[in-house]
Amino acid sequence: MKTIVLLTVSNIFMTFAWYGHLKFKTKPLVWVILISWLIAFVEYCF
Repeated sequence: MKTIVLLTVSNIFMTFAWYGHLKFKTKPLVWVILISWLIAFVEYCF
């Protein structure tokens, strides 16, 4: 059960990291990349 929960949380973080940039079209690309990598870093910690 623990594995399923961790995979689910990981999937949610990666979804926000990789597809969240579509919401911030007015922001500079550098900021979007930085924010997505920070979100992905939290996912990697899991």
